[in-house]
Amino acid sequence: MDFGLFLEFPRREGITQADAFDECFALAEKGEALGVDSVWLAEYHFNAGRVLSAPVTIASSIATRTKRVRIGLAVLCLPLGNPVRIAEEVATLDHISKGRLEFGVGRGTFPNVHEGYNVPFQESRDRFEEFLEVIVTAWTSETFSYEGKYFSCTDLDIEPKPYQSPHPPIHLGITSAESFPIMGNLGHPIFINPSRVFALSELARHISEYRKAWKQAGHDGEGSVGLRLPIYVAETSEQAHHEPQESAMFSVNRLGNRVASYAEYGGTTGDWQAESDRILGMSYDDWLRDKVAYGTPGEVTDKLHRLREELSLDQIVFEVNFGSQIPPERQHNSLRMFMEDVVPHFK
Repeated sequence: MDFGLFLEFPRREGITQADAFDECFALAEKGEALGVDSVWLAEYHFNAGRVLSAPVTIASSIATRTKRVRIGLAVLCLPLGNPVRIAEEVATLDHISKGRLEFGVGRGTFPNVHEGYNVPFQESRDRFEEFLEVIVTAWTSETFSYEGKYFSCTDLDIEPKPYQSPHPPIHLGITSAESFPIMGNLGHPIFINPSRVFALSELARHISEYRKAWKQAGHDGEGSVGLRLPIYVAETSEQAHHEPQESAMFSVNRLGNRVASYAEYGGTTGDWQAESDRILGMSYDDWLRDKVAYGTPGEVTDKLHRLREELSLDQIVFEVNFGSQIPPERQHNSLRMFMEDVVPHFK
C-alpha cells in the first residue's frame, strides 16, 4: 500500500506566513528522509490560517528540495482556472520534478471559493469535466482545437508536453456521495476526503458504487482508491488521545460552522444543514472512532489493517497536523513513529 503525507501549509496562531512555509517544507523533507512514498498538497482560497493558495508553485519548490518522493496535487480545483494555462503549468511541473508528479484534480467543495474567482458554483461539475478533457487533449495532441460550453480554442500547440508519457497519473478528488459513480465512469483513481460527509464505516458501499460504474464504463481493472486520513501516533494511548484533542476539535468546529453557513445556499447538492448538525454533534470520541486513526503504533496498525480490508484501499494519504494546532515537534515525532513502527507492517 502507498503511504503519502498530506500537507495544508497551515499558519498557527503566533507564527508568521513565512514560518508556515518553512515548517511545512521541513516536514516534506523529513517525510522523504523517513521513506514516505509521496507528498500531497491541498489548495485553499479565502480560508484563513493556510498559505496554500498556489499548490503548483509550492510543488515546484518541493520538487527541487527532494530527489525520490512523488509529489501530488490533492486537489487542484479545475473550475477556477484556464485549462490551457493549467496544462502548461502542470506539464512544466512534471519536468521540474523529473516525472514525479501525481495530478489530483477536483471541482472544489465550498461556494465562496468559486465566487471569489467569479465562477458560479452551480457550473463547477460541468466545468470540471470539460476542463479535464481539454487538459488531457492538450497534453496528448500536437495541435488541437476544442469547442465546449465554457472553453473553446483553435489550433493550439502547448509546450512543454508532460515529462511522463502520455501524462502524469490522474486522481479524482471525492467529497460527496453522488461523485463516486460519476468518477468511476471517468476511469481514474480516486482520492476520498471523508471529513465533511462520511464516517469511515460508511465508505464501503460508496466505493462499491465507484467500482461498479468503473466496470460498466468498460475500464480495465477495478479502480484504485486512496483515502485522506488524519493520523497521530504516540508512545501511549493516553498521549495519542489527549495531545491532538484541542487541534482536532478546533478543526471539527471550524468545519461544522463553515458547512452551516451554506445551509440556505441554492444550487448545491447535499444537505448542508444536516451535514453541519452531524459534524457539530460529534464528540471527540465519536471523531476518534469514525474519522481518524490515533493511538500507539499497534493501535494505528490494527485500525489501518481493518480499513484496508473493509475498503480495499490502495493508498493512505495521512496528515499529522489535523486542525493545524499541533506543535511541530509532535508532528515530527508522530511522523517518525508512523513511518518506523506502522508502515513496515504494510510493505
